Order: sequence, then C-alpha cells, then structure tokens
Amino acid sequence: MSDISTFFFLSSVFGIFAVTVLTVFQCGKSGAESKCKTGQKSSKSNKSTKTKSISEKNPSCGDESQQNTDGSGKIATSLPNESVDRPTSPESSSKKYGKKKEELDALLKPMRPVFPNYPLMTPAERKIREEALQIDKEVKIQEGFYQERSDDDDTLEPIKSLKLEKMAKFSVQTVQTKPFPGQKPGTSGLRKRVPEFQQENYTENFTQCVLDGGLGANKVGSTLVLGGDGRYLSPQAVNVIIKICAANGIKKLIIGRDGILSTPAVSHLIRKRRVNGGIILTASHNPGGPKHDFGIKFNCENGGPAPDNVTDKIYSLTMEIKEYKICPELNVDFGSIGNDSFEIDGVGTFSVEIVDSVADYVAYMEEIFDFQKIRDLISGKLTGSKFRVLLDSMFGVTGPYVSTILVDKLGATSDSCSRTVPKPDFGGGHPDPNLTYAKDLVDTMKKGEHDFGAAFDGDGDRNMIIGKKGFFVTPSDSLAVIAANIECIPYFKKNGVHGFARSMPTACAVDRVAKARGKRCFEVPTGWKYFGNLMDAGLLSLCGEESFGTGSDHVREKDGIWAVLAWLNILAETKKSVEQLIKAHWLQFGRNVFTRYDYENVDAGGANLMMKYLEPLLPSYIGKKLSANGMDYTIAKADNFEYKDPVDQSVAKNQGLRIIFTDESRVIFRLSGTGSAGATIRLYIESVYENNVGEAKLFAPAEELLRPLVLVALELSKLQQFTGRDEPTVIT
Repeated sequence: MSDISTFFFLSSVFGIFAVTVLTVFQCGKSGAESKCKTGQKSSKSNKSTKTKSISEKNPSCGDESQQNTDGSGKIATSLPNESVDRPTSPESSSKKYGKKKEELDALLKPMRPVFPNYPLMTPAERKIREEALQIDKEVKIQEGFYQERSDDDDTLEPIKSLKLEKMAKFSVQTVQTKPFPGQKPGTSGLRKRVPEFQQENYTENFTQCVLDGGLGANKVGSTLVLGGDGRYLSPQAVNVIIKICAANGIKKLIIGRDGILSTPAVSHLIRKRRVNGGIILTASHNPGGPKHDFGIKFNCENGGPAPDNVTDKIYSLTMEIKEYKICPELNVDFGSIGNDSFEIDGVGTFSVEIVDSVADYVAYMEEIFDFQKIRDLISGKLTGSKFRVLLDSMFGVTGPYVSTILVDKLGATSDSCSRTVPKPDFGGGHPDPNLTYAKDLVDTMKKGEHDFGAAFDGDGDRNMIIGKKGFFVTPSDSLAVIAANIECIPYFKKNGVHGFARSMPTACAVDRVAKARGKRCFEVPTGWKYFGNLMDAGLLSLCGEESFGTGSDHVREKDGIWAVLAWLNILAETKKSVEQLIKAHWLQFGRNVFTRYDYENVDAGGANLMMKYLEPLLPSYIGKKLSANGMDYTIAKADNFEYKDPVDQSVAKNQGLRIIFTDESRVIFRLSGTGSAGATIRLYIESVYENNVGEAKLFAPAEELLRPLVLVALELSKLQQFTGRDEPTVIT
C-alpha cells in the first residue's frame, strides 16, 4: 500500500472513531441530564417524613455559636479517617448516577461535619444534600433493588424477589489474630484510651468476643441494636462492628442515625423491639478525643448491661482468640433513615435498619410523665409565674433529645438548654455532671435567674440536679425525694411500686423512705447491671447510685433525662421549689449527709497497697472509738462488702471496704472500675442526722457536717501516705 493510501485509510479509521466517541458522550450526557431532571421533579412531589430525625431537626437551643466550625464560619470537615463510605448496589457505577450526581457528590463531600449529616449545614448546603439523596433514591429504584414503601414513610425498602438473589454477594474473610491483654469489661463495658482501640485488630478482637460470649449459641440469626454517644472514633467503630456482625451471621442491626443513640434509648429499643441485645459505643462520663477515652459495652436482651457471668465469658474469650470473621468490602450508609439488605456469601441475608435516634425515646417519655402538667409549670399557668429551666448537655448525646422534649414538647424557650450539639471531644470538656466539671451550670444557677437546672453526661445516663441560687441536690437525696413522691408520676400510678434499691456506697436516705412506706430496699454493688435481675423479677421499681445515676424499671439503664422529667413532674404536682422540697424531706425523714472524694489517675500500685493495708485491719476496728473536731464515733461493723443476688443466688465479692458506726454513719473505700488508665480511689462519707436535731443543724452546709468524719477516714486509711495526694481530684 502506498504512503498516500495508508494516510487516507488511517484518517478514515480515526474519523469513524472520533464520531463514535462523540456520539457516546452526547448520549451519556443527555441520559444523565434526563435522570437529573427526573430526580428533581420527583423531589418536588416527594412526601415529607412524619417525624424529624436527629440529623434533620436543628436543635433549637441557641447553640449556633458552639457548632463545629473552623473559625471561618464554614462547616468543619471530617476528622482524618472519619468519613463514612456511601454504599453502592453491586451493579451501580458513576455512569448510572450521571454527571449531575457526581457534581453533587463533589459539593457534598467537603461539607460533611465530624458526624455525617448532623444539623450543622447551611440551608444552601442542606438543599444540595437533599437533591443528591433524591437522585440516589431514584437510581436505587430504577436498578430494581428497592421500592417505595406503601405507607407514608419516605424511606425505601428492599424488594423481596429474585432481584435480591442477583445482588453481588459480599465475601467473608477469616483473619488470624492474637489476644490483647487487659480486654476485661469493667462495671459498664470495656473502656480504654483511643490509641489502644486504634491498634490493628484490637476493636475487631473485642467485637468478635462480644458476639461469641454475649450471644453464645443464639448468635446466628440474632438482631442487635447499635449506637453510642458519638465520641471520637465512633464512626470507624460502627463500620467495623457492622462488618463483623454481617460475617458472623447476625440477621439484623438496628442502628441510630449517624450511629447516635443515648444509652437509655438503646435499652428502650432493645426492649421495645424484643431483640437479642445491643452494643453501645461509649465511655460514659469519661472525656473524649484522640488521646482520651472510648468504650464498647454489651447489653443483654432485657436491655440492661451484661451481668458478671456474661462479661467473664467475654473476657475469657479475649484471652484465647485466634481469629475473627469480617466482611471487609461491606459499607453501610448509617446517615440516612431506612432499610437495606445485603447478601453475605455463605451466611445469608444481612439487614440494616437506620432509625430516628430520638423519636421512640421521646414518645416513651410522653407515656411515662404528665407532659401537660410540666408544660403548665413552665408556662406559669400552675403558679402564676414562669418556671425557668436550664439544662446542660455538655456537648454529649442528650442535646437533640433535650431540645425536642424541653423546647418542642414542653414549651420552654430556646435558651433553656445549652451545649446541645454533640461533639466527638465534648468541646474539650469532661462530660461528667458534677460540681467540678459542670461548674458553668452551677455558676449560672447561682445567679438566681433559673428555678431548676440539670446537667447530663456524655451518653445520657447520668444527671445532676441544681435548684435556684445553686442549691445542690446530692444523688442520694434525689433518689429519696423521687421515692417519697413517686405517686406524682403517672407511670407508677399505673404500674404500682414494687420496691427500691441503691448501690452500696449511696447514702441510705432511700432506705428511710422504704421503711416508712413498707417497701423492701435492696443494697447492691456498684454497677447498674446488679439492678437488672431485681427489676426482671418484679422486685424493684426505682433505684439509684451516688455517681449521679437514677432510673426505674421503664428501661434497664440509668436514665438522666428520665430523672429530670421525674423532678419536673414532682415539682409541678407539689408546687414547691427544689430547696423547699428537699428541706421538707429532711424534716420528715432526717438527713443523710453525703460526699464523695475522687482521687483520679493515682498510681495503681499505691492504690492497691492502701486497700491491702486496710482490709486485714477491719475486724480489729469493731468497737473502736474515734474522735475528730469534737465529734465521737464508735465503729459497729467493718467488712469487705459481698452481695448475694436474691434472684439467681450469684455472689459478687470484694465490692468495697465498709466501716459503719453506731449512729449509722459510714465510711467506704473503693477502687473504681470505670476509668481507662491508672487507678481511681473513691472515698465515700455519710453522716446521719435525725430530724429532731433542729433546723440549724439539719440545714447546715454539708462540708461543715462531714468534716469530722472525713478526718477520721483519712487517718484510718493512710490514704495520703499511700497515694502522695493531699487533695482529691473531685469532691461531690
């Protein structure tokens, strides 16, 4: 062939190729534009959801200034490795989404906050996101894997047909691993520093052991609830747990939107849905952030924390684990409410339901309490003057719950709640509702502008109650006052009152109420799990711990928001102030004055030496007389507390060293099981004053009444010598 012929031949081929490429491009472009127009049209006619989700509802508590920004007013981007992958159907590709979808994804990606889809977007950004999600929905329907629901719910549901069988199957991998030392759950799950959980296989190991030890023979086919307080590392942990659950034959996961659920809300969902248990990602009141604490906790099918026999089994498995199963390619979008199903190779169908994190819990609270009565109190209809409330969520998980209940349901003003936007590091603070870490609330209450104040911890199970001008209510008194006025709460009018209980270190104020009412009162070790059997057996209705935990048999966890609503319901019925209610209680039952000294992050060796020094001396203390600041004390009993469960006869030993005096005053020493590093020594002091000592003595400041017994306790224990600490970290 001549050079000229060759030239014309190649030119013809190139021309045909160019025309073909141009035609394909134009067809693709027009198809994408047509798909986008279809999505936009559908978006306009789309029904609106009936309920507002945690991420759709903008907390109305005036926290705009506290939202997660970078200082420029723009929404902060995700922390490293905290983005959540968008799932794709097996046959999906960028071509099927079209050019418009790619543009929207590009715009959407940088505006995602630390928690995907949290209500931190501007209206313009929210509009872009909604358009992107609508196109995503249209594509899923067109692909034939999903269909519109027949009811008013806007979410999609998987089509139960042969099309599901055509979905690609996600493979299961078995990964070889080695045990990590120290994966022993404490009183409420495994809590360690974030860097420990970030070790390769660390979270995977523990999750596998939770499924094997917590569910046992019931693992395959189980349904679990999954959620947490949103602290740092939560999104990654949710992803890992989903992958491991799918590989292990878990049938279904019910997940709070964005992985967010308060601890009481998890307990409620477990019980309401009657599922096999739940996994909660929280370190409760401990601080969060890259260098702080993370935790994983397993709750059983009754909604309560796993008892000792279950946590012991989990721990034993962590010491011998050799492998875990995982679906590494499975990615679930837990930022959008709806249902999804996935085929797991060799396992079967794995379903995920993303639920509104707030709605079910709020509806339950409306059943338990008289919301109209509380609303009338707040509005001033009951007393003639408005009742001002201030609730501090401390940047924890309760923010969206509090704003929905207090502002939307009870009619309080938007400035009635503060720090309501959950943050992975809790705003750099320590989300522990006590006089030290909730000082901002205490200082505000001291100004006298609010009638009632309360603070909550990171995962929403603890609470602190404050009255006008900073009047502090100890958790022990809070429990006793609720017990004494329990008929003010509709739930107990309907279901009756079966009994009361407290943790051993908690002051015995509720015991006096129980005796007056002819009810049984149980004393259990520290740890909410010890209340569960009593509740399930119908022996217990109300219980509490001195560590700012209060709750009832409505769930199987302590519940901070429940406690606040109980107080508001009682205040509405009695028309008394917080201080009036407390002082009236002391005049009727006497006063159990209480304080707790926390010595945090002390050397574990010194802490253990102190306990070993003190325990052998306890028998010799009985009958001994001690004096301090003009007060005399005679020791009536001294022991290491041991508890035998009246339901299953299980025994819990070594639960704290007790020294009890003839006037029923007590000194207690205990090493805490809720920290993540070092040791925490807790010193509990309780001094008893009968109601006939006169108001001057009965109403005196707690520190004045307790000082003599504090000196006695420090001298007996030699605490300062063993720890090198002259002052406690926290006093409550």
